[in-house]
Amino acid sequence: MIRRLSLLDRSRTREGQPPAQALRDTVELARAAERLGYHRFWVSEHHSVPGVAGSAPAVLAAAVAAATRRIRVGTGGVMLPNHQPLVVAEQFGVLESLFPGRIDMGLGRSVGFTGGIRRALGRGTGDADRFEEQLAELLGWLDGTQQAYPDVHALPAEGLRIPAFVLATGEGAGIAARAGLPLVVGDLRARARVTEIIERYRAEFRPSPGGSEPYVVVSGTVAVAPTAEAARRILVPEAWSLAHSRTRGSFPPLRPAQEIEALPMTAKERELYEAGLTGHVHGTEEQVAAQLAEVAAETGADELLVTTSTYDRTALLDSFERLARVAGL
Repeated sequence: MIRRLSLLDRSRTREGQPPAQALRDTVELARAAERLGYHRFWVSEHHSVPGVAGSAPAVLAAAVAAATRRIRVGTGGVMLPNHQPLVVAEQFGVLESLFPGRIDMGLGRSVGFTGGIRRALGRGTGDADRFEEQLAELLGWLDGTQQAYPDVHALPAEGLRIPAFVLATGEGAGIAARAGLPLVVGDLRARARVTEIIERYRAEFRPSPGGSEPYVVVSGTVAVAPTAEAARRILVPEAWSLAHSRTRGSFPPLRPAQEIEALPMTAKERELYEAGLTGHVHGTEEQVAAQLAEVAAETGADELLVTTSTYDRTALLDSFERLARVAGL
């Protein structure tokens, strides 16, 4: 079994409820994660997505940290090409100052997924190619070594130790290895690809102040329920949202599983929907324990970051409680 379990919540909105409720649900879920013994709780960054309320991860992380006492809190992640590194350093400096020893800085290289979002953010697709440069600048703001802007200091961040993690999108694995930082890689449906990325990361890893040896966090959907069928139904709302986004161009709020199962679907929608249901770790506690043992053996991961979203919050919390039991948290 992977020795550490953590949660990522994307603040998915639910049909018929305002985005504010999704954000409140995220904070409540963080409290539950702490009670259940999860290692960290991370939030994400998405812009102009109707189905996701989490657009300002540093702000939401502050709310989560204020509502909890022990669990580590961070981002999975801040999309660095969307921001100035100085501002990111300042934000995390404030977080670490207020909640010392509990803040993680997960960083990704994605930019807005449509031209309109990129223009609104003042960014282009080419900005993702500057991620490695931006990451070095950000780390320099934290340790005080940046030289590009003499006499400028990232306060109160300078001198604070804030663990940084790199999300393995695009060239992220190689960048994490060269920077000597922990790697976050998913998803578990593409196990062979994930294993390949991890092997490359470990082979290329260079020790740094951020890490003396490779550290791998694998991420993916995990659903646990009394029966395999009940666990599969936890997956239904997200699978349908993904199919909808790929056929109709927008990522919608989550709908109840029973509504989705009664929907008429085109052949393409059905194909994408069924694909969205396959390959995830799901089932009873015994079945999930066996599947996670396989993940551990294949990847050698140090940590599992669970990213499950669904409409039924009661079923979601029950799933996380069962997973905590499986892992012996």
